[in-house]
Amino acid sequence: MPKRKVILVTDGDQIAKEVLELVAKQIGGRCISLSSGNPTPLSGPMLVALIQQTPYDPVLVMFDDCGNAKEGMGERALRYVASHPDIQVLGVIAVASNCTKGRGTPIHMAVDLHGQIVSHCIDKDGQIQKNKPLRIYGDTVEVLNHIQVPIVIGIGDIGKMRRKDHVRIGAPITTKAVQLILNMYR
Repeated sequence: MPKRKVILVTDGDQIAKEVLELVAKQIGGRCISLSSGNPTPLSGPMLVALIQQTPYDPVLVMFDDCGNAKEGMGERALRYVASHPDIQVLGVIAVASNCTKGRGTPIHMAVDLHGQIVSHCIDKDGQIQKNKPLRIYGDTVEVLNHIQVPIVIGIGDIGKMRRKDHVRIGAPITTKAVQLILNMYR
């Protein structure tokens, strides 16, 4: 059985779910809608089982810790899925939050609220933070410091970013971030 191709997303609220369902349709992929929740409602083994049941790739999977400063359910599930031998992680969409107390995680690039690829930190609104290193700060991203993934792309809060990523306009910022990951494999 070939490995399932998965993109991990560190957000799981209702708006992120709606956006990622739309993005999955736009790219010809699938979204594990049941992974949505604050915090992530399913364990890593349950998520892997759902991923394996999807009819085709790529699969978008959400992980959320609901503001937990320590390793919460979302991070534990993400770690499990990312290290599973039947899963090929294509990349990660690391979503910024207002949580800046932690170390954050390094990213390869970011997409700001205008849809521009930038080499700066961005905040929850997708605004460039030039005075900070190329990292994303959020409650579900620090687990990425302990796993191997090919690319991490930072974005602001999915579906929001001052309405620049709204589902009604096609969620262009999230779509662009996902496309950047997929372009690495074409």
